[in-house]
Amino acid sequence: MCDAKVLSQKGASVISRCSECHCVFIWNHNLILSFTPEQFMQFKDFAADLDFIGHSFPFPDGQERVVMRTPTNDIQFTFTTDEWEDFQAAMEEAAYMQEVYSLMGG
Repeated sequence: MCDAKVLSQKGASVISRCSECHCVFIWNHNLILSFTPEQFMQFKDFAADLDFIGHSFPFPDGQERVVMRTPTNDIQFTFTTDEWEDFQAAMEEAAYMQEVYSLMGG
C-alpha cells in the first residue's frame, strides 16, 4: 500500500493521495477505492451528477438511501443522506487539494 496523505475527511469518507504514484484512495467504512487522478475526477463528476432523490429508496431498516451503481453490475454503493453529503463534500475538498498539490509541483 502506498504512503498516502489525507486530502479530505468528512464523516466516514476519507480521501488520500500517494505522494509518489499520485493514486487517489477513497476510504469509506470497509471499502477502499483506488483511482488515477483522472479517474478520480471522472468519478467525482459522475457522483456529483447523481440525484439523491431520483436514486434513493427506503431500505428495510426504514432509512432512505441513495444507490450508486458501478460499472460492475454486482457492486453498488449505498449512502444515507448524511453519508452522501459527507461523501460529496470530501470529494470536492480532495479535488481542490489535488489542484493545490499540483500547483506546488507535487
